[in-house]
Amino acid sequence: MTKLFATTALLTALAMPAWAVQPAEGETLAENQTYTYWLLDAIKSLDPAKNTDVEGSDALRSLFEGLMIEDAAGNMIPGVAESHEMSEDGLTYTFTLRDAKWSNGDPVTADDFVYAWQRVVTPETASEYAWYMELMNLQNATQIIAGEMEPDQLGVVALDDKTLQVTLTTPTPYFLNTLSHTTTYPVPRAVVEEHGDAWVQPANLVGNGAYTLASHNLGVEIVFEKNPEYWDAENVVMQTVRGVTVNDNNVALTRYQAGELDRVQIPAGQYPRLSEASPEEAVSVPYGCSYAYVFNLSEKGPEALKDERVREALALSLNREVIVDQVLQGGQEPAYTWTHWAINGFAAPESGMKDMSQEDRMARAAELLAEAGYGPDNPVRLQLQYNTDDSHRLLAIAAQQFWRPLGIEIELNNVEWAVHTDRLQNQDFEIARYAWCADYNEATTFLDWFRTDGYNSGKWSNEEYDKLLVEARTAEDTTPLYQRAEEILADENPAVFVYHYAKVDMINPAIKGLPRENLLNTWYAKDLYRVAE
Repeated sequence: MTKLFATTALLTALAMPAWAVQPAEGETLAENQTYTYWLLDAIKSLDPAKNTDVEGSDALRSLFEGLMIEDAAGNMIPGVAESHEMSEDGLTYTFTLRDAKWSNGDPVTADDFVYAWQRVVTPETASEYAWYMELMNLQNATQIIAGEMEPDQLGVVALDDKTLQVTLTTPTPYFLNTLSHTTTYPVPRAVVEEHGDAWVQPANLVGNGAYTLASHNLGVEIVFEKNPEYWDAENVVMQTVRGVTVNDNNVALTRYQAGELDRVQIPAGQYPRLSEASPEEAVSVPYGCSYAYVFNLSEKGPEALKDERVREALALSLNREVIVDQVLQGGQEPAYTWTHWAINGFAAPESGMKDMSQEDRMARAAELLAEAGYGPDNPVRLQLQYNTDDSHRLLAIAAQQFWRPLGIEIELNNVEWAVHTDRLQNQDFEIARYAWCADYNEATTFLDWFRTDGYNSGKWSNEEYDKLLVEARTAEDTTPLYQRAEEILADENPAVFVYHYAKVDMINPAIKGLPRENLLNTWYAKDLYRVAE
């Protein structure tokens, strides 16, 4: 075996924690070490095996810690694993765990990871992220998820309390990058088995992160308190972290301006004004998420969307430039691929509708609809569903206006987040607003979504596409494979790709430690501190 370290930062970590909070010269820590941030919607689950939301992941990074974590630039650095070894064939990783404890004082062991990962792939768990273990190329994950093998055959074993061995089916260059994801976090077997689904309640939850769950009033607020049992607790400065749910982004901005929140998303169209008025607070940086209108192509979906010409017409006629330049105005980019433009190593296909003028796109869209038998005299009637948020509403109205001249009549349907996601998962929609945020900084984090057996809420399927992604797992040069995959998406239009995100926030200047260079916007409350104002 060849000895490897997660990053060269580990060498420093052996002497002192590489992530210890270090206030800059001239900064004075505030007496009140509390951070309050905005949540648009209720956090659906605090179970690492069942969470699917960005907001839930943010919370889980406070309550739990995986083998690896990310630094401020998105580089992988040691978490619970102090070091690791990789076999020369790239199929076996052996992790050595540091001395870490659960919040109840019990030691964190390699078996806690084995139990957690097996739990994710166990069909009875019904984890919506079970596919993530397949994406990691864990040995036997696919067969276990399909019910063809037992969970204890998953390629992860505890050699002893401090040694975890992972076996892959194929060398996977991005494997280490997957290990900061919340699906890979350990969970305490005894607590889960004692309390069942109620193990995530504040009175029951036991974690190994820098914070404990003080309270969780669903849809109102969630509160974390510093965990004295965390292995690096002496370097955690922020004492209390609060997430406050406000369904109206404009109301949330008002509460930020009143000093009730330390961070809030800037509503659509307001960044230019706020950045001019408060340049030290308004922030816009690239953010690895893509926004789309997904088509329901399942048996439950509308007949009109099963016609590729209709889908292409919808994709052509949506004016992305107007959306980013006139509606959002926060540094977002028009999307002509599903993969975010800033993903590491990604190169978009050379041609496509992005090279057409909007006038030419509209003309071609009208031709396609006419060929399909539709137009102003025989309109396509569809429903567009979106979850409650003023930005989603404004974009849906814009889409409705772009499509109307072609004879596409759109009914808008606003529902709450929990209802929206349930309908997506059950294909109870026609067109649905959706966004995907990268789980790691590599193109497959986006492209795998559209696999036939991927998350793929619209149930589009393409055999060549699936084969390309399988081939990419072992390819030395993935660029042409990813480009061809994006070309297939552009040809078949299972969704309209709208824009690539920027993270556009108002941030209290007193809060330090939030990353500005991490494309995934992965933040850890343990890295934050408040300076005296």
